[in-house]
Amino acid sequence: MLLKSKEMLKTILFFIGLAAVLFLLRQFVFTPVVVKGHSMDPTLADGERVIAFKNTKIERFDIVTFPAPDEPNKNYIKRVIGLPGETVEYKNDVLYVDGKEMDEPYLDEFKSELTDGGPLTYDFSLEDIGAKTVPEGEYFVLGDNRRNSKDGRMIGFVSEDKILGDVKFVLWPLDRFGTI
Repeated sequence: MLLKSKEMLKTILFFIGLAAVLFLLRQFVFTPVVVKGHSMDPTLADGERVIAFKNTKIERFDIVTFPAPDEPNKNYIKRVIGLPGETVEYKNDVLYVDGKEMDEPYLDEFKSELTDGGPLTYDFSLEDIGAKTVPEGEYFVLGDNRRNSKDGRMIGFVSEDKILGDVKFVLWPLDRFGTI
């Protein structure tokens, strides 16, 4: 009887410890995210489940999640295009950062599927939203589906302290399981 009680106690303590470790990982290391909408097509699709890692250094072209500044209780997922202190401009569907042309290979497939002859990303500069450069401590973000994305062109810059995580991994659906 005493042996069964000890075994039961060990099992209960194991599960309590496991729950505590998972809770701490969720609080400080990663957060699960469900993609809602089509603004990140074709990179991320509506309904996909992804993992965003917290406390990572944000770099250009990272995909980040953050609270929607214009819709309470909703988060956005967008790609970082401009870093603090940089100028950002699109001309003829080409990204220029600080006047230098930047390659965006993740858009090649989407651009090749356009049939109307128009650009994926219409001409734009930060001056269109009243800025010369990306402010310190903030980022300029865009959705990959530039024609169907509420992003930095409408909502402005995203503060570094508002970024919930850096999306690096797809969990679901299983055929997309793996790193982005």
